[in-house]
Amino acid sequence: MLLASDKLSTIHVSTHVSLAGAVQRVTTERELAAIRIGNTHLKRLGIAQPRIAVAGLNPHSGENGLFGREEIDYIKPAIRAAQSEGINVQGPISGDTVFYRAMQGEFDLVVAQYHDQGHIPTKLIAFDTTINVSLGLPILRVSVDHGTAFDIAWKGVARHDNMLATIAYASRLCIS
Repeated sequence: MLLASDKLSTIHVSTHVSLAGAVQRVTTERELAAIRIGNTHLKRLGIAQPRIAVAGLNPHSGENGLFGREEIDYIKPAIRAAQSEGINVQGPISGDTVFYRAMQGEFDLVVAQYHDQGHIPTKLIAFDTTINVSLGLPILRVSVDHGTAFDIAWKGVARHDNMLATIAYASRLCIS
């Protein structure tokens, strides 16, 4: 799952699982797969050398093992492997600063470790224009980044910004 907006884009190592389940999904293989697929996707959009940041899982990216070893044991090896493939990736970067740095233009994409780590900043800054891109499928799939909003259906209050952003993004992918 990649959430994309004009302001911030994030790809997720895990999505709709519990936080405990998300921690179990932090593996070198999943990290590397997210980095690779994000890099490939951004190249398809015309970014010749995407700049990717990987968020840490633990506070302060684990503080060299003080707050957990996931960064040392799984995330850093994936980053080194991606760098050896020529991918411009940095990290792990503490979750409390990586999204700010991406917003300042330092990165084109942030690899988030779990659902809310990536969703909260993206929706906070671009709720009405963020779209969901499903990567790794044999077909192109984009959709609005929220559910069907049954709570406001037929009330005349729904906004169409996400739909228009989704159509525009899909058009960019079809042209590239």
